[in-house]
Formats: sequence, structure tokens, C-alpha cells
Amino acid sequence: MTAHAHSSSPAFAWFESRFDRFAIGLSGLCAVHCLASSVFLALAASAGGLLLNPLFHEIGLTFAIGFGVLALGRGIFAHGYMMPAVVGSLGLGIMAGAITMPHDGGTETIWTLIGVAILALGHDLNRRATY
Repeated sequence: MTAHAHSSSPAFAWFESRFDRFAIGLSGLCAVHCLASSVFLALAASAGGLLLNPLFHEIGLTFAIGFGVLALGRGIFAHGYMMPAVVGSLGLGIMAGAITMPHDGGTETIWTLIGVAILALGHDLNRRATY
């Protein structure tokens, strides 16, 4: 399939890229949350405890997976390239694996940030392939 197998209007391409731009922004918020949680944990154990609640992370990962399926899956149909979805899925998998790690020592934060960066790269590749 070619890069532009369908004839979409410029307005539709703009709308499609909004999903990826929003998902990239959400990835950025996730990274800020991870760093803020670590800082809060270091400064005040009680404040960090709220942000490090496993339920908070599970809900966040659920939203990330949902936006990944919508934006990256839509990209496969829009431009025909699998690579953005594969890269994004790798990032989601790393994020899911990081949730299973203990909250001490920063290993979970490092792996989550790596996953978030890879997921954001997948969304950026998807956005670029749309044009």
C-alpha cells in the first residue's frame, strides 16, 4: 500500500493528526506525572503516596491503551504503515511492565519514562505518516 492510498481531504488529515497530537500531549503529561511523583515521594512520603497509588497508574495506562488503539489503529487504515503502531505498542508494553515493578528505587519511573517516550515516538511517526 502506498503512503497515501486514500484520497482524504486536508480537513480530514488535520482531524486525524489531532488524535496523535493529543496522545503525544498525554504522553508528556504522563512523563510529568512520573517525575512529579518521584519528587513528591522524595519530599513528602504522604504526598507521594497519593500519586503513586496503583489504581491511578492502572487508570492512566487504560487511557493510554485506549488512545493508542484509536490513534495508532486509525493510522494503519489511513496511511497503511504498521511501524507507528508497532513502535507505540512497544511503548505501551514497557509501560504495562513498569506497573508491575515496586515503587521504590526509581526503576519503575525510569522504565515508565522509557515506555512513554517510545509511545510518543509511535504517535509522532503516525502523525508524520498521515501527511
